[in-house]
Amino acid sequence: MSAAPRRVEYPLGPFVPYAGNPVLTPGRARWESRSVYNPAAFVLRDRVGLIYRAHADDIVSSLGLAWSEDGYAFTTEPEPVLVPEHDYEQYGCEDPRVVLVDGTYYLTYTGWDRVTARLCLATSTDLRTWTKHGPMLPGFSTFRGLHPDREEEWSKGGAILPEPVDGEYLMYFGEGAVYMARSSDLLHWHVDPDAAPVLVPEPGGFMGDLVETGPQPVMTSNGYILLMHNSAVDLPGGGVYYSCGQVLLDPVRPEEPVAKMVRPWLEPTTDEDRHGLVDNVTFVEGLVFFRGEWLAYYGQSDTTVGVASFRPAAAGGAR
Repeated sequence: MSAAPRRVEYPLGPFVPYAGNPVLTPGRARWESRSVYNPAAFVLRDRVGLIYRAHADDIVSSLGLAWSEDGYAFTTEPEPVLVPEHDYEQYGCEDPRVVLVDGTYYLTYTGWDRVTARLCLATSTDLRTWTKHGPMLPGFSTFRGLHPDREEEWSKGGAILPEPVDGEYLMYFGEGAVYMARSSDLLHWHVDPDAAPVLVPEPGGFMGDLVETGPQPVMTSNGYILLMHNSAVDLPGGGVYYSCGQVLLDPVRPEEPVAKMVRPWLEPTTDEDRHGLVDNVTFVEGLVFFRGEWLAYYGQSDTTVGVASFRPAAAGGAR
């Protein structure tokens, strides 16, 4: 991963969607012939890399690898780098997030068996050969605080802070509500079974019915944790509307937000955002600082990949 700039302010932005979106579309191979979306992002040797979700009409997802010299024009590798192999992921390896710590990439993804979503972990040193470590938080349900009668296992969206806090790594995770887990080695994670959620839906606003994590958190210039998230509201006529927010957390009490955006920093505006496999979705999972600007990569209606950019004033003029 590339180093973040020294000054990261909250809120991060404003971000402007790229006029040339989408930057990644389906159709190059059968395994990614229907949709490409929801990518993790990183920087390696002055290139932006994406690990993206893709599938054919069967909607059984694998993860592919794409590269860009400028952060906007991408080429893809011909074969997926992570594919379903086990019962818990037999119908898809979905929605990756990735961090690099001490030469190892830690990739969280959702294993889907068409009954339960399970947050899973894989590691690699070369981005192509991955060791799967299985479900990370067996038995945990991130919907439990919202629907007491819904007790089945359900977890996804693992966003790891790559810098340890008081000797432990933190991971924000969840769909429905967002929770926090801790680890001393990035492989074994624990969460207090009685813990309250870090973030919950807030009726009446853009976080009205569901919240889920975005990309890996970043540290601000004054030592706070900035976490992007995705939020959804149920539309009156059916369907959903997904947009993106940000929260700020204090490392001393990392389970308690100290600030939240009251309006989304990204929401559906273009035809690709509004129409696709699932309409009205901007879903961010990738964030990098590259050549003086922040680049946020997001799925557009579960069909294509878009990018939005923000160039801090100290980094020079706009693109």
